[in-house]
Amino acid sequence: MTTMKNSIHDNANGLDYTLVNVPNLTAAAPAEQHPTGRWGRLHKTYLKEQHPIQYNQLLLSGELDGYLAKLDKQAEEQLALTIRQMQEAEGVTEALKAADQLEWVRRMNSIRNRAEEIILREIVFNTYKNQAFA
Repeated sequence: MTTMKNSIHDNANGLDYTLVNVPNLTAAAPAEQHPTGRWGRLHKTYLKEQHPIQYNQLLLSGELDGYLAKLDKQAEEQLALTIRQMQEAEGVTEALKAADQLEWVRRMNSIRNRAEEIILREIVFNTYKNQAFA
């Protein structure tokens, strides 16, 4: 078995390099491509900033894209359900839309904004607090 030198000199730039025993880390290739939507991208940014260790573990294991796609789908489904429930509770119907379109748009915008805030708080920015990360 041959041993390597502990340091090398690069004549091109005049720098000396010390060789250390550090493993070469590479990201695993994801099994399949998953589209990531708005909620997934927001959660990805949240993970990078607030939970960098979990983000790097997901990235290096190749599970990040699938995880974000699943979260994005869950958030979209929850958003649609929340909007429907709020519409029913507040009486925002097709009859209102036919009678007063501007009022219907105002109420729907209010409902959508509130529903998106719920999704942000409960799914996008709170997921890791509710999961046991192995």
